[in-house]
Amino acid sequence: MPSNIVVPEVGESIVDARVAKWLRKEGDTVSAGDPLVELETDKIDLEVGAPQAGVLSQIQRKEGEDVKVGEVLGVIDESAASGASTAAAAPAGSEQSAGEAPAENKGAKPKATPTAKKAAEQNDVDISKLQGSGDGGRVMKRDVERAAGAPAPSPAPQPEPAAAPAPKAEAKPAAEPPKARPAGPVAEAPPRPAGARTEERVRMSKRRATIAKRLVDAQQTAAMLSTFNEVDMTAIMALRERHKQSFKERHGVGLGIASFFVKASIGALRAFPRLNAEIQGDEMVLKHYYDIGVAVGAAEGLVVPVIRDADNLGFAAIEKQIREFAKRAEEGTLSLADLKGGTFTITNGGVFGSLLSTPILNPPQVGILGLHKIQDRPIAVNGQVQVRPMMYVALTYDHRIVDGAEAVKFLVRVKELVEDPGALLLE
Repeated sequence: MPSNIVVPEVGESIVDARVAKWLRKEGDTVSAGDPLVELETDKIDLEVGAPQAGVLSQIQRKEGEDVKVGEVLGVIDESAASGASTAAAAPAGSEQSAGEAPAENKGAKPKATPTAKKAAEQNDVDISKLQGSGDGGRVMKRDVERAAGAPAPSPAPQPEPAAAPAPKAEAKPAAEPPKARPAGPVAEAPPRPAGARTEERVRMSKRRATIAKRLVDAQQTAAMLSTFNEVDMTAIMALRERHKQSFKERHGVGLGIASFFVKASIGALRAFPRLNAEIQGDEMVLKHYYDIGVAVGAAEGLVVPVIRDADNLGFAAIEKQIREFAKRAEEGTLSLADLKGGTFTITNGGVFGSLLSTPILNPPQVGILGLHKIQDRPIAVNGQVQVRPMMYVALTYDHRIVDGAEAVKFLVRVKELVEDPGALLLE
């Protein structure tokens, strides 16, 4: 009896997806639960498994197509299940389909994260030959990048053919219809031959397209305004220097600056609760819990995993969660639960060298704190000019429910708490 392969319900906020890659082809025998197809959503990537054993008789939605929850992706024919069992028992090499299916079911083909698979395609790396460094031997993006950079002979001859026949190299892409390259991190552009004016079309990933839409919606919906201040980081830098070794030995994680700003933000949110709210119709929903989103850069675009009940966590627990989020964002293993909700967001452009910026709201939140690069600057201290490690901070807020004076005072409170870390113990 045929059984449909359908787009599963992932979460209430996800209604559609994109077919990223079929892992099996029509005619392949599969067992129940075998991964068949990778789907890309605006938040996470996921694999859809076979609902039953049998043969993949039909693939109805091709790679690159957008699909909605509940739509049929393909069909498994159960009538061939007995044949699949026979094929699995047949000796390797008797038939191609009989040899391939059991090899993958027994784990000969390693598990890999979606970002690792995309990196392998882009770098022409055979992922089946890699030893994964992730949990259970799962292949990570870093494993692919390491393998891509390992062979020394191959990069050397490549630049010469590309540079020598410049006119022909340009003519081929111009003659072919433009192809959408798999979405992912855009590689650094190669050197341009003299006179060449080549172009490339790269289709936006589902996540990137959703990020673009949400950012435009935020600008069109909210009355966004930003206010700025600067923070003297002397006290925090000195505290970290005194305790960094013992902190790491005790907790197994370094003491960064992020946990101080999470704690300071919570203290300021308690004093100015409308920055920890959202607008629903003509009502303000004031939230008396503190789920702090921390923006993390990932290959497919910025994601904002959430530290739940951050007010109940210590510095070590916050640092551990942030580092774990960063690691999983790079590996592409963040779950939908990691990204849902959040009452206030912190983003740190300073890790990329940004000195000053105006962060954009993460709807439906009404406030976001932007951190920036710590830079030594001369400032006046008690009538004397001193060089201090300073950081510009920015608060973008929704002026519909947050007044300007309230926003300024919020940022001043964050500044006060960060400049006097001992005061955080009193919050």
